[in-house]
Amino acid sequence: MGDYIKLINKDIDMLNQLIKEINSKANDKKAKIYARFFKTGKGEYGEGDVFIGLTVPEQRNLAEEYIDLNFTDIKKLLENKIHEYRLIGLFILVYKYQRNENKKEIFDFYLKNIYASNNWDLIDCVADKIIGKYLIDKDKKILYDFASSNNLWKKRISIISTFEFIKNNEFEDALKISEILLKDKHDLIHKAVGWMLREVGKRNQNLLENFLKKKYKEMPRTMLRYAIEKFDENKKNYYMSKK
Repeated sequence: MGDYIKLINKDIDMLNQLIKEINSKANDKKAKIYARFFKTGKGEYGEGDVFIGLTVPEQRNLAEEYIDLNFTDIKKLLENKIHEYRLIGLFILVYKYQRNENKKEIFDFYLKNIYASNNWDLIDCVADKIIGKYLIDKDKKILYDFASSNNLWKKRISIISTFEFIKNNEFEDALKISEILLKDKHDLIHKAVGWMLREVGKRNQNLLENFLKKKYKEMPRTMLRYAIEKFDENKKNYYMSKK
């Protein structure tokens, strides 16, 4: 019983120590910049999000240092209104996954707490590294469900997760999900889809061009511009002039 209590106290101390370290690195000037950059104003996509001004390298370093934080305490980070708490919690999950811990447990935990991923950076640092890696040899129906949902963040998760498939030269799901999201109205989806199409093209330009020949007239300009970024100037001008 005594050892069990010590273990609980150790976990509590670890979380409290992490929170102290996070707060000690707060920077009001940077916090204001991040709040503007991540569109936290009224009516913007990140409305209500709170920043305290830690840099991404600082957050990655803390996540690595506290990789042994348990799921109960990670959940507390993910439930926090402060953006950096949530990002550090997500980084810890990624590092746990990379350390070959129980991958299904981490995948399931991430999905159960997906509400915490409510800004684009919180998605881009995790989706391919957990969802993409876990699903690469499994049924990917959940990604299509997300892509067809009305939730901005689930839609972004669906396409960013395919980055892991693309890196392994598996392009079919990225192209199919891109097609589902082709006429989405949100700029964050335009950029994400264009980015993934560009990554497909970096590995197989013919495949991307075949996709574009069929779909480029339907694509928002931002999405198309991102997708053809690596093309030569003549090809870029051709596609953009035809829009």
